[in-house]
Amino acid sequence: MQRTFAQRLHIRMLAWRRHFIPENRFMLLLAFVVGVCTALAGLALKWIIHQIQHLLTHQLPISHSNALYLLYPAVGIGLTALFIRFFVRDDIGHGITKILFAIARKQSFIRAHNCYSSVMASAITIGFGGSVGAEAPIVLTGSAIGSNLGRLFRMNSKQMMLLVGCGAAGAVAGIFKAPIAGLVFVLEVLMIDLTMGSLLPLLVSCVTAVALTFAISGTDTMFSFRLVNGFAVERLPAYVLLGVACGLVSVYFMRTMNWLEGLFGNIKSRRVRFLVGSLSLSVLIFLFPSLYGEGYELIELLLNGDGTAEWSTAMSRSFFYGHDNLLVLYLILLIVFKVFATTATNAGGGCGGTFAPSLFVGCITGFAFSRLWNMNGILSISTPENNFALLGMCGLMSGVMHAPLTGIFLIAELTGGYQMFMPLIAVSVCSYLTNNIFEPHGIYSARLARRGELLTHDKNQAVLTLMSMDSVLERFSHALRPEMNLWEVTRRISISKHNVFPVVDASGRLIAMLYIDDIRHIMFRSELYYRFKVSELMRPAPTVLSMNDSMESIVKSFERTRAWNLPVVDAKGRFQGIIRKSSVFSVYRKMMADISNE
Repeated sequence: MQRTFAQRLHIRMLAWRRHFIPENRFMLLLAFVVGVCTALAGLALKWIIHQIQHLLTHQLPISHSNALYLLYPAVGIGLTALFIRFFVRDDIGHGITKILFAIARKQSFIRAHNCYSSVMASAITIGFGGSVGAEAPIVLTGSAIGSNLGRLFRMNSKQMMLLVGCGAAGAVAGIFKAPIAGLVFVLEVLMIDLTMGSLLPLLVSCVTAVALTFAISGTDTMFSFRLVNGFAVERLPAYVLLGVACGLVSVYFMRTMNWLEGLFGNIKSRRVRFLVGSLSLSVLIFLFPSLYGEGYELIELLLNGDGTAEWSTAMSRSFFYGHDNLLVLYLILLIVFKVFATTATNAGGGCGGTFAPSLFVGCITGFAFSRLWNMNGILSISTPENNFALLGMCGLMSGVMHAPLTGIFLIAELTGGYQMFMPLIAVSVCSYLTNNIFEPHGIYSARLARRGELLTHDKNQAVLTLMSMDSVLERFSHALRPEMNLWEVTRRISISKHNVFPVVDASGRLIAMLYIDDIRHIMFRSELYYRFKVSELMRPAPTVLSMNDSMESIVKSFERTRAWNLPVVDAKGRFQGIIRKSSVFSVYRKMMADISNE
């Protein structure tokens, strides 16, 4: 087949690169490019969201509720749903879960449209009031950029995984202006092992993204933070109890979200899901305007407000306005209903993540905890509301994501609250341990863990997860039919290297297997060639594998049956090929060597 000019140019470019640029230096160059692209994508997303929100809400009065809050979210979800259905034509929800699935099951392949589609969809959703975060979509965007750059330059599977990690790290680092948090996020959430071969590209991507973000938007932290009475030993009981409270709230957040997603998943009609989701969201935002968008304005207020009069402005544009004595009740209701608003946004057809909702709920949890502590005079120890709002953000993120280090460094970097490292560590650890009692996995990895598709730091488990069916499946062109005689079987054996043969019906569905060892004593006796048929010589397979089986379950099938060869069928029972135990071991050993060889 004759190649086009573009294909020939691409091949020459790849050959020039391999000849003149060593692999390790080229990875650093790609990490730099990924960092630049993710930073620009994050800045563009934030700018679009800000412009839409300013246009829609800056003239709304603050002294009473506004009926437009019933309209804006539904319009945003509707526009996003139309964009996804007729332009993208693919599911772009659960962004970070998709990254984990791509690493574990698709050799780090992420479709090209994810380089821009998540940005556009989430900008519309959040700008019109969708109660979700922009961070997960931008992390998917960054990972998609890394994945497609790797495909362009034909990098191997290990390099592709690292480039996906560079995209995710650069996205978190750039959008939060938090380089260490970007690195730690990839290690804790995406489960990419920290080796010298992976550390430098990840750091290059993080630093590049943050430096470019600083150059364009300034060096100020994402949230300003006013420290009030830093770490004090006498407050240690309050820190521990706040961590436990954040852990319990994170369990509520995760389980309620899973329950609501299940309810929406049972609704098969897109229109009904849109109506239920958009109506639920609109009503919630009408009653609690603080649920509009990411909620960062409320976080800023709770971190830097000075007294009840200022904090009570959180109730602006709601029925609670002017009732300062109801502030704690209002905040508790926000904690309860934020997860409903977030799930309704995504289930109704919107696009967004749970980063911002976790920070939002955590900030309110910390503030409300401190407020109630001070109102009741517990242990006669005061707890500064501003400080505990900061600690709550760390605690809830650690619990929800099962990422305590990410919570610690992210909150310290995005607020500049480095003086609070000791309380941050205490709250983060207590929250994580409390959540871990009830939930063995974080919110992003739980779905894949239930299906056995989660990549972990356990190298044995990681190799089995990374192994694909295609890497061990032997396609078969010499299937037998039950009506064939021994002569036809012997002729097939003579032109094949296999010692086991599938027996299929006219439609290709597997019936049984024929083993050479079973016919070795008669296969060279010509007088019996027309006496025996395959139907008399075949026997059932010890077990039958499916194309959707995980490699871990395949290994367990070999151990259980003690077989050396097992057939594989598709969903309709049609024979697809054979897996040999020796092939599984061979691929396993090679992949284990590749992972360890750094």
